[in-house]
Amino acid sequence: MKPEDMGKFSLVIHGGAGTILKENMTAEKEAKYRQALQDALDAGYNVLEKNGSAMDAVKAAVVSLEDCILFNAGRGSVFTHRGTHEMDAALMDGKTLQAGAVAGIKNIRNPVLLADCIIKNSEHIFLIGAGAEEFAQVYGIKTEPDEYFFSEQRHEQLKYAQTSETVVLDHFNANEKKFGTVGAVACDAFGNIAAATSTGGMTNKKFGRIGDSPIIGAGTYANNKTCAISCTGHGEPFMQAVTAYNVSCLMEYKGFSLQQAMEEVTFKKLVAINGEGGMIGIDAKGNAAMVFNSDGMYRGAKSSDGVNEIAIYK
Repeated sequence: MKPEDMGKFSLVIHGGAGTILKENMTAEKEAKYRQALQDALDAGYNVLEKNGSAMDAVKAAVVSLEDCILFNAGRGSVFTHRGTHEMDAALMDGKTLQAGAVAGIKNIRNPVLLADCIIKNSEHIFLIGAGAEEFAQVYGIKTEPDEYFFSEQRHEQLKYAQTSETVVLDHFNANEKKFGTVGAVACDAFGNIAAATSTGGMTNKKFGRIGDSPIIGAGTYANNKTCAISCTGHGEPFMQAVTAYNVSCLMEYKGFSLQQAMEEVTFKKLVAINGEGGMIGIDAKGNAAMVFNSDGMYRGAKSSDGVNEIAIYK
């Protein structure tokens, strides 16, 4: 493909949404979050800049976020009721509609790479728990010991949740309520789009609870005809609203633009069922959007027309 035939390429990421208030954030902590978001944006964008695929770009961005202890995914995952970690992730290719997803897995360093491995090596889409871990072993997916996933802050969150007998979102003090999920969507120079989402779920969760993140159509969806979406929020309402696919449907059947469709779902459909959170999206022309109905969303966007934006608050 000649340079003049190349389309606009862009990448959008999120690191969770929720009650993220400036007054609860120290300057030092905010700087760390902004740097981590920029690092993930750069990791994904570098792939696109070299004419890499949208799939490789979202993987690179999410791996960067999974490796950062600040976010509730991969290394920074929250603790379950039993004091373990259960991680979920999904990846979808808008060009082929191929998808891979994992849920309730432990000790896998980068759940998004296991989702990718499923696309490449399995006739299935969704693997869970011990079976998914066994599959990871067969294909040499990198694992880490429990200590790698330990964070003092997350452990304090668990103790707090256990004393109050509640399942809590990814937060610690009473004024903060964060839906800790990470995700990325990208459009490459060839007009292909992809979405990836990864999470550690909810602190103190029991009974193998799974949220919307690894569910294709709920927390993650990509289709070249419409959009690629990665959601972050309170998983149950996001499943009820089939949130990511809902955006695609409004674009496909009602002719909504990406921004319009995302706003319709985030501000009306989700709000009607008390669904708090947000989403990032991209279409095959490289148009990007970041929409949320909470007080904040860790987010960033970078594109070939010079945009480079990092934001946290409303």
